[in-house]
Amino acid sequence: MAEPRTIARPYAEAVFRLADAQGRLAEWSAALANLAAVAGDARVRAAVGDPNLSAAKVAGLFIAVLAGRLSGDAENLVRVLAANGRLDVLAEICTQYEALKNEREGVVEADVFSAFELDAAQVADLVSRLEHKTGRKVKARVSVDAALIGGVKIVIGDKVIDASARAQLGALEAALKA
Repeated sequence: MAEPRTIARPYAEAVFRLADAQGRLAEWSAALANLAAVAGDARVRAAVGDPNLSAAKVAGLFIAVLAGRLSGDAENLVRVLAANGRLDVLAEICTQYEALKNEREGVVEADVFSAFELDAAQVADLVSRLEHKTGRKVKARVSVDAALIGGVKIVIGDKVIDASARAQLGALEAALKA
């Protein structure tokens, strides 16, 4: 069976091309996030997997839950995904769409893990430094990871900047063992 990433890619690319051509990148971003949230609900997943429900009824469920928040094109996407049995990859479609959107807008996403809660000024300073370093606009997702002991760990794509006390202690341990 194909990987969800592989299945989702053509849908994400098609939605991106449509949204870009219509100048509706943000609108589609919100629609896909809403659809992915609905698809993630346990009750909806059960309905999607129910062989007694037709694809049209499952699509109707999604459209009804998000009544008034989906454009005609987004409703058509739901119908196509339901007909092809692909509603289970909506979260991955959303993820890949966001990556394409961020690339177009010159934005890079950064996951920032801190040993302690960062205040708004600290986050702003960190984002400013990352923007200077990457030359792109940075969208940061900050979370607390007490296992770091102190400092921060930043993940941007496949690059990791680990300035945590835990990493420094690990490097010191390795140096002492060598």
